[in-house]
Amino acid sequence: MVTAGSYAYPDTLQGVYYEPKCVETVLPRLLNTLGAKRALIVTGKSLRDKTDVVAKIEDILKKSNAFGATFSEIGEHAPEAGIEKGVSKFLEIDADIIVSIGGGSPIDASKAIIFRLQQQRAQETSGKEPEFMRQIAIPTTLSAAEYTRGAGYTNKQGDKVTVTHQELSPAAIILDAELTLSTPEELWLSTGMRALDHAVESLYRPGVPLPVKKLCHAAIADLFRFLVLSKKDSKDLVARQRLQVASWMSLWPRRVEKHTPLGLSHTLGHKLGATYGIPHGITSCLTLAPVVNLQAEIASQEDKEYLAEALLYLREPSTGTVDGDVRKLSYMIARQVCSTIRPERILSFHCLVQELGLQRTLSQYGVPTADIEQIAVRAVGQEDEELLSEVKIILESIY
Repeated sequence: MVTAGSYAYPDTLQGVYYEPKCVETVLPRLLNTLGAKRALIVTGKSLRDKTDVVAKIEDILKKSNAFGATFSEIGEHAPEAGIEKGVSKFLEIDADIIVSIGGGSPIDASKAIIFRLQQQRAQETSGKEPEFMRQIAIPTTLSAAEYTRGAGYTNKQGDKVTVTHQELSPAAIILDAELTLSTPEELWLSTGMRALDHAVESLYRPGVPLPVKKLCHAAIADLFRFLVLSKKDSKDLVARQRLQVASWMSLWPRRVEKHTPLGLSHTLGHKLGATYGIPHGITSCLTLAPVVNLQAEIASQEDKEYLAEALLYLREPSTGTVDGDVRKLSYMIARQVCSTIRPERILSFHCLVQELGLQRTLSQYGVPTADIEQIAVRAVGQEDEELLSEVKIILESIY
């Protein structure tokens, strides 16, 4: 098949900066470049109350005479109530920029706050569409929410909803590995699995350009390598910085007119996460491996070849067939039944989820067995009965 596609970088992104301690010099420079005068910090309560990370950013903003306030009422999965309060706080202090600190929830919540602010301003003015407010994202996990234009949050009915706009992508991203040292181990490692989920599913997601797929292959290799090193030594700044860059490569920023559908692992994660209180990093630990295993049966030949090629980047020998290589990749992610791989070969595999101590089940999170049918239907609908049956088998296998 002839290679064809296109790529465009997001108009909003001024830069991604990565180095331990870089926030001390980069943040003031970015404020000056963006002409920002008063910042609202958006973060979570745990990061604010249990670490000194937020206090460090407050001090930097104060020295730049740009500190407005800190808003820390953003919960897991970004509940809508917190977003509404964030909008009120932004207006109350007359802020002109958001500095988000933390994982996917505060970063996505910041996008949703900006989206609602723009909607309000559009209603109050006539004629030209008002400009969007901007966000500087300082992630302390590996979830990679900062690289997209979409904002996922939980509405008042408990459902995961998304708002998207080209202008919602952050204006700048600061990857300072030192700021991640206080991130709890399970959160750090499981969001690394979330980044792996991004990279792997981008190999069979429609519309992803070839250069980005190659970045995903590199991300897969680095995530396998450096997550294990980070597990062995949580203070290893080299590993943590490389993981932040791998997270970036897993969801490389790009400007698209319309996003293509997410992969099945992400879809299942969204249905499980908000409804049953399962962190998205953990949902990836649960769903990614069996979903990849399913691709050996349902994916196109081209998509299977991209998945199989990941073994080359992982410096793993081929099984001799494309389908076998896809299943081997699946098993390297998490231990499961792999009937096409000889038992003696399985014993030699390093299964990443188990190596990181992240093996979990749906029953541990109180998901009723009676809900499996409903979860499957919400994920893939009822039109394709064969796919629906396969999804139910996946859910049963991780119960």
